[in-house]
Amino acid sequence: MRTQLQFILCISILSLIFGCKTESEKAVGFSEKVELSYAKGFSIAKGDGFWKIQVTQPWTGSDQTFNYLIVEENRTAPAGDFDAVIQLPVESVILTSTTQIPHLDLTGQTGKLIGFPQTDLISSEKARRLIDSGKVRDLGKGPAANPELIIELNPDWIMISTLGDDLRYLDLLKTAEIPAIINGEYVEQHPLGRAEWIKLTGILLGEYEGAKAVFEEIETAYLEAEKLAKKIPDAQKPSVLSGVIYQDIWYAPGSESWGAQILNNAGGRYVFAEEIGTGSLQLNYEFVLDQAMESDFWIGSADFASLEKMAEVEPRYKAIKAFKQGRVFTYTHKKGKTGGLEYFELGYMRPDLILKDLMKILHPELLPDYELYFYNQLDEK
Repeated sequence: MRTQLQFILCISILSLIFGCKTESEKAVGFSEKVELSYAKGFSIAKGDGFWKIQVTQPWTGSDQTFNYLIVEENRTAPAGDFDAVIQLPVESVILTSTTQIPHLDLTGQTGKLIGFPQTDLISSEKARRLIDSGKVRDLGKGPAANPELIIELNPDWIMISTLGDDLRYLDLLKTAEIPAIINGEYVEQHPLGRAEWIKLTGILLGEYEGAKAVFEEIETAYLEAEKLAKKIPDAQKPSVLSGVIYQDIWYAPGSESWGAQILNNAGGRYVFAEEIGTGSLQLNYEFVLDQAMESDFWIGSADFASLEKMAEVEPRYKAIKAFKQGRVFTYTHKKGKTGGLEYFELGYMRPDLILKDLMKILHPELLPDYELYFYNQLDEK
């Protein structure tokens, strides 16, 4: 009798310990976590005939988490509470940020794009051909500026990039049974972390393996270039200034930011390395002059056409060594045919090209046959 009682107590305790997990697994089925290498803002789990995606960093400072279920072709969605459920295959999608366009291009899925806000911002030649042929509707300004048109287009899903202040359309889209997926790639600060979000898009398209292969190719190219730059002695790393003055404030990337990390990986010595932060710094000119007057290079100098134009707008630029020596580089000259900046479209997805560009600028001997992709030198002779 005592042994039987102990057995019953044991079973009761085990039920208390594992009860919630068991019920959860019954609801959505067993799934296994898929490891990510760099991205921190989302997670992936793979089950029998379905995928679960959890976006934990949908925007800067958010404490919200969004859960999505993607069901493979000819499979039935398991029960569960999700913010969106997507049934594969998908035929039509809407994107809302140019940074998402390369996800379609690189996985061969550009033809599924049917809507985008302000299509003039898109540089991709593949996407522009669709736009020019009338296959992509312009949704107006903002990520969800025309919810009525989105509902009319009825995509299989829409991807939203947000600062967290424009989520009022989520309930409307959910009522219309249009799955809305939040992409928080911009929160990532590791250069390869942003690129790894293509895996999330790959799952949404039913193209995970293809997306994974694309990412791994980019990762390999980035790490190989970074390995070359690591050979540079600290004494040979040139000082690099970034940013510009706007309304008497100097705006530049924080030292923990995505851009500053790539600069460091390229063998540069960022002049604002002590200014901690992942966002934009706001500095006064006196501080910048003290820290950066003798900078060897100036990279990221806004959308100026020439050094002369820079000096016309802000004569104080002429005091900086990099300006005097003509070592000023910008990433804003490579544009699509309707004016979209390719750097802000493809750059998140191709940090390997940005890294190589910076290495070519700072240490050209490391990549003798490489030609700059995003950057160009102002007034290059």
